[in-house]
Amino acid sequence: MLIYKAFLPKAARLLALLLFTLLFTFKGFGQQARTIADFDKGWHFNLGDVKGGEATGLNDAGWRQLNLPHDWSIEGKFSKDNPASPEGGALPGGIGWYRKTFTVPASSKNKLVYIDFDGVYQKSTVWINGHQLGFRPNGYISFRYELTPYLNFGGKNTIAVKVDNSVQPNSRWYSGSGIYRNVWLVTTNETAIDHWGTYVTTPSVTDASATVKIQTSINNPENGKQMLKTISVDEKGKILKSASSQVGYVPLKLKTTLYDESGKEVKSISSDVTSVPALSQSVIPQELTITNPKLWSVDRPYLYKAVSRLLLGSYLVDTYTTTFGIRYFNFDADKGFSLNGKYMKILGVCDHHDLGSLGAAINTRALERQLQMLRSFGCNAIRTSHNPPAPELLDLCDKMGFIVMDEAFDCWEWKKAKYDYHLYFKEWHKRDLEDQVLRDRNHPSVIIWSIGNEIPQQRDTSALRIAPELAGIVHSQDKTRPITTANDSPDTSNKIIKSGAIDLIGYNYHEFDYATFHDRYPGKKFIATETTSGLETRGHYDMPSDSVRVWPARWDRPFKEGNPDNSVSAYDNVRPAWGSTHEATWKVMKKYDFLSGLFIWTGFDYMGEPTPYSWPSRSSYFGIIDLAGFPKDIYYMYQSEWTNKTVLHIFPHWNWTPGKLVDVWAFYNHADEVELFLNGKSLGVKKKNGDDLHVMWRVKYEPGTLKAVSRKDGKVVLTREIHTAGAPAKIELIADRKNIKADGKDLSFITVKILDKDGNLVPDAANRVNFKLNGPGFIAGVDNGDEVSHDPFKADYRKAFNGLALAIIQTKEKAGNITFTATSDGLKGATVVLNAK
Repeated sequence: MLIYKAFLPKAARLLALLLFTLLFTFKGFGQQARTIADFDKGWHFNLGDVKGGEATGLNDAGWRQLNLPHDWSIEGKFSKDNPASPEGGALPGGIGWYRKTFTVPASSKNKLVYIDFDGVYQKSTVWINGHQLGFRPNGYISFRYELTPYLNFGGKNTIAVKVDNSVQPNSRWYSGSGIYRNVWLVTTNETAIDHWGTYVTTPSVTDASATVKIQTSINNPENGKQMLKTISVDEKGKILKSASSQVGYVPLKLKTTLYDESGKEVKSISSDVTSVPALSQSVIPQELTITNPKLWSVDRPYLYKAVSRLLLGSYLVDTYTTTFGIRYFNFDADKGFSLNGKYMKILGVCDHHDLGSLGAAINTRALERQLQMLRSFGCNAIRTSHNPPAPELLDLCDKMGFIVMDEAFDCWEWKKAKYDYHLYFKEWHKRDLEDQVLRDRNHPSVIIWSIGNEIPQQRDTSALRIAPELAGIVHSQDKTRPITTANDSPDTSNKIIKSGAIDLIGYNYHEFDYATFHDRYPGKKFIATETTSGLETRGHYDMPSDSVRVWPARWDRPFKEGNPDNSVSAYDNVRPAWGSTHEATWKVMKKYDFLSGLFIWTGFDYMGEPTPYSWPSRSSYFGIIDLAGFPKDIYYMYQSEWTNKTVLHIFPHWNWTPGKLVDVWAFYNHADEVELFLNGKSLGVKKKNGDDLHVMWRVKYEPGTLKAVSRKDGKVVLTREIHTAGAPAKIELIADRKNIKADGKDLSFITVKILDKDGNLVPDAANRVNFKLNGPGFIAGVDNGDEVSHDPFKADYRKAFNGLALAIIQTKEKAGNITFTATSDGLKGATVVLNAK
């Protein structure tokens, strides 16, 4: 029992004296219970190995100064000779060193100090003041080290990180290199809520009420004898009396308060923490009931916050905030997926982690832009293929209403690339998977855990051992979500499925087997973990469009067909041997209720895997949206099917050789028919029949105006026109956001268009455009969506590709106007002004 010593001031002076009269402090308690500091600024970087790079006395003054996140590979030159190969993006890897000198105040001497890395690619080793803290081979996992025992409190400290991405290929796509996710410095009292220390579930949810269960892990790393220091001070802060004693345990209270979206308190609960044993954790269960809860959904992603406060009397020992959502869901073998009791299709895409010309270096605004573009054509789900994502992606999915399939591994014990994770799986899979689930399990967006993608061992009896082990690891941390694997051999000989470890049977491709799924797996639940793999180059069109090209015809043989410029037609009529066209897959998927959803390969083009080609191609053709973020035509098919937006999209462009037969497609909805006109003359009315998803006219080209009119019950719904463009004459700049934050991280994406004198996009324009910037910002990246371009992403110029280019402007930590100008020989230039606040 603690004895409180205090003066007994007069009632009139009580409130003021409470601030001075008594201070109870346990060893390690300071003025702030917990601090989380952005640790991204002020690093020194050296590309190449450095002997003794961890030494405190090393002179790193000549190293490059930069802020994190950082991806050094994206800054390199494309080459087919880079060890990553075109499959890995044809950019260099290597070894890099990062160092940072920093101070920790003397007042933190009796606290605990940690460094949190959200992700380092790959094989990272970390030192503090010359002491090695640890090694993590997995380039996608988040991890923490304690710094406390080795710190110079009140003096200088040096942290050093060696990143080894030299042994390649270690990935089947572009990985990036370096400390490419955020880093945080966390300071707590010695008794505190543990790392990823809360677990929030909602086991019972109705419209009338919801049960919220919270398990909180409280960590006590000390020897069980905490020092109690009693200090009496006068009104001016002068110490009058001080005494110390030891107690055998820490008598605490855990108070958890739930807040709604507006910050209003909803419910609160307090629990006594009677003992925190030394060198261990106490897990404190709490349960609250919320009346009339607001449910999290893809249409209204309502979020609550649980603020956990660890208290000694009125003294705040620690505080920890957990964002969560209240929702319930179900996968039914016959009816498919339901969220909060409403059946719906999961309309998802797979995406790799790179951000185009920004590389793997994480940026919240770039992720948000991607999600906004995906939502604009009706996408409501993301598969994190094939690895744990950045925490910021899950935060955004929570806020924006995306369902997430959170995936762990691309391989287990058998390799896909010579130096990939199979080398580390046996030693590290348990730790990595536990860390992933602990980190991500409070996100309402996470609905499915995936423990593997196209695992080669699905055909081997070893899967009967490994799959149940992995499922057990997941269930040890979270039992509220189903587990799946993405199976490219989903027949009944699949040993992962046969093991019984997975709750959802995931099909990669095999859309021709969807209808007979229950013949193969009676009573089982279905998810299309990966579909389609349609191939397109934005703005390129090959005739005729009504026959499907299989490129490549065999995945295991060199591809010798194709176009001389390594382009692929954008008509949705090119697919690889294992895949299908977008329309073919969706026609099957929409037909059957039990098909709970799909994840299309892919939402965006990405670096690496340049199927069907290899060098000189260096990025993929699979995306619904290209690498620069410009939609391909198939985007509008999904928009017409997956959204309530009124759509009429006709293509291709209207610049051809006179007399050429050109296939004109139209995607449309909310209408009965579309009529096409060329230079005012009707070319006929077309209607979708059966399961058609588009209509087509074969037109003999003549220059002029192509116009489409959609009608419903005889009334015009929409009109669209395409004009024959003349020679390039001017540049147009369109910023996605003109008002941006002067925080050193915010971005504005500026679309660069090459127009003729009448304002028409020139569909084959390839003009080099030069960029100039004045003000508190810089050009973070440039792109144009061309899968074959070898121009650098970090530059002040870009050639247009099929009339378009992109410049990404990043702010500095200074307010002001940023003036961005684009010029090109023979063209009228353009300027846009951004306001950094």
